[in-house]
Amino acid sequence: MIESAIAWLLQLIAAPEVGLTSVFLISFISATLLPLGSEPAVFAVIKANPALFWATIGVATLGNTLGGVVDYWMGYRAKQAFAKERDTRWFRWLARYGAKTMLLAWLPIVGDPLCTLAGWLKLPFWPSVAYMAIGKCARYLTMTGLLLYVPDGVWHRIGQMLA
Repeated sequence: MIESAIAWLLQLIAAPEVGLTSVFLISFISATLLPLGSEPAVFAVIKANPALFWATIGVATLGNTLGGVVDYWMGYRAKQAFAKERDTRWFRWLARYGAKTMLLAWLPIVGDPLCTLAGWLKLPFWPSVAYMAIGKCARYLTMTGLLLYVPDGVWHRIGQMLA
């Protein structure tokens, strides 16, 4: 049952007529603690419609930042669950550098838990969100910019290998 629900959701998100909606949903979900990458969706929408470059980057940044906010609030509410972890190196580092550490929220593997720890430490909310958004936007601009420089022939060959 769960497998069919996931398949339905992925099929819905992949529909071309919901490009920006798909980018938002994928970016939001990928910023939570679920393992999902949003860069391929961002790149696909921009490659299919270059006129949507800034709209796609903006929607992806918004979705990913809101997902980071969910992580922040999960951490904010989970203080009791992590009480024994308070003396670890990560917590001391976050407490020392504060909201600016959210510039690293874009990092794979550690970025999303970083948002959760920021909430747990009750780092200032709006500065954390602002730094999250800056870091995530920079990631989308960098990744999409790099992917756009790959010649179309390479993408066609990759598609043929995967088919």
